Amino acid sequence: MAVDFSAIAKWPNVPACYGWLSLDRRGQWRLRGEPVTHRGLIDFMNRQYTHDEAGNWFVQNGPQRVFVELATTPWIYRREQGGFITHTGTPAGTVTALWLDDGGSVLVEGCPGIGLLDDRDLPAFLAACTLPDGRAAGEGELLALMAGDGSTDVRHDGLRLQLLAAGKLAARFGFEPRPRPPGEADQSGR
Repeated sequence: MAVDFSAIAKWPNVPACYGWLSLDRRGQWRLRGEPVTHRGLIDFMNRQYTHDEAGNWFVQNGPQRVFVELATTPWIYRREQGGFITHTGTPAGTVTALWLDDGGSVLVEGCPGIGLLDDRDLPAFLAACTLPDGRAAGEGELLALMAGDGSTDVRHDGLRLQLLAAGKLAARFGFEPRPRPPGEADQSGR
């Protein structure tokens, strides 16, 4: 479903909103830090979630852009029926890469973009990791991978887990985790 921009023509000069809306590490929308629980509002935000050319993510609310502060990545993935799905319900499609960051988080690169794997799905994901010979990857191999041992080859569904520094995530994938009004200093370190 496409984002609806039709209201912009009627009200072209509505100011953008910053600092109100965020997306947590489990894909839950939060308004001023409080979880959004109204199903209709969640569905609306899921439909209207998009980004601009600078990598700022927002929810288009009529003529207003409500920018989203990201706890980690623009997408949060969950396992569903053997595949991955985003927090908005969009299927991941073909997964092109899997990453393990230095903090132990798993990142999925699917058709919508880069996303954090919901931590509730980590145990099953890690249990399905294997070594090239098909044996289950143990804790030792996963820790060696996190420590930067380039010889460690851990795979999930045939894709090799690659190591990525968490601090380089936004720059590597071109998103802004903390959108700010034009002219305000960038605090993200990108």
